Amino acid sequence: MNPAYLKTRSNSSIKRYAFGFWVIAATIGLSSCSSGSDPDITTDIAQESSGVETYEVTKTQFESSHMALGTMQMVPFHEVVKAKGMIDVPPENRAAVSSYFGGTVKEINLLPGQSVKKGQVLFVLENPDYVQIQQDFLEAKGQLAYLQSDYERQKNLVQDSISSQKKFLKAESDYTVTRARVASLGKKLALMNIDPSTFTIENIRTSLSVRSPISGYVTEVAISQGAFLTPSQMAVSIVNTDHVHLELNVFEKDLAKISVGQPIRFRIQEDSSKEYEAAIYLISKTIDPEERTVGIHGHLVDEKLAERFNPGMYVEAVIYTTSEEKWALPKDALVEIEGNFYVLTLQNNLETGYTLIKREVKTGLSNNTHVEILDSPGLDETTKFLLNGTFNLIKE
Repeated sequence: MNPAYLKTRSNSSIKRYAFGFWVIAATIGLSSCSSGSDPDITTDIAQESSGVETYEVTKTQFESSHMALGTMQMVPFHEVVKAKGMIDVPPENRAAVSSYFGGTVKEINLLPGQSVKKGQVLFVLENPDYVQIQQDFLEAKGQLAYLQSDYERQKNLVQDSISSQKKFLKAESDYTVTRARVASLGKKLALMNIDPSTFTIENIRTSLSVRSPISGYVTEVAISQGAFLTPSQMAVSIVNTDHVHLELNVFEKDLAKISVGQPIRFRIQEDSSKEYEAAIYLISKTIDPEERTVGIHGHLVDEKLAERFNPGMYVEAVIYTTSEEKWALPKDALVEIEGNFYVLTLQNNLETGYTLIKREVKTGLSNNTHVEILDSPGLDETTKFLLNGTFNLIKE
């Protein structure tokens, strides 16, 4: 034990540990002395018998041991609800790319993890059937010009009673049907990424390019060059991580404590040492019948951190439901001995050092850094406590 850390001194600066020892000393003093007694001895005995323990620390040792004095502070204590879940993205930030038309994969140069932009060519398909669609469109478009002219001519003739109503109706029908066919084939060309308004016979091709519907990262490539892709078969999956969020689950019994806007603190399994902040954005209106859990949708407080997370990451989170401020001390200010908690309070602040008193306190709530101190006689917001170094003194 460091000699500067001394408990309850007599005039010779020696700690009286045993009350029985002092009873014997007092008896000997009374039998050998006159009726007067040493007032210092009497004071020391009363101090020991009351169970008060004091510690003296020089200012040099106080500073070298990085000790600190301070008072209790009002600290917020939260009631929390634990939750588990994963990092996810909104449905509009996911894309399973396929093709409306079957074909053989002519070109593909993608790898999982690769960044792509909206409208970028992902792969190229080839199929002779594409030519037929383009041919049908050009033929129907060519017929439409003639049928439109004939329709207008028959319309004028029937108005002048020169032509029969039957011929007019036939011309109108042919024009309407062909017009619908041109519009329909034009939509098919648009699905093939061919602009029907500028398409001509010189532009007929046997391949079509499939483009990315969103910007993001390739997560899966399910086709290879030379393979035949059937219509609606998933070829490439893409995810946009610009807006990742939390999808958490809490138990049904905790639902009444949850509300929109409450803060969330979470950790990812890959790095549990760091904690991130989010907030409740939506609460599901249905309960899982098997797990008896409710879905919670949370948004990151700092969206710039989105790039650190990948969809599918497992997270553990706590939701702060209620908050109340209490008088508290840092955890380092308390020492637990056999289930009881003790602190050191300042008795004297002299030029040479400090005198500290050991006090037992009752504790309440606790968080990661502080412990609530319940009402104790002689302790208030002005009492100075040893905030750092308590353990080393009491345990010496």
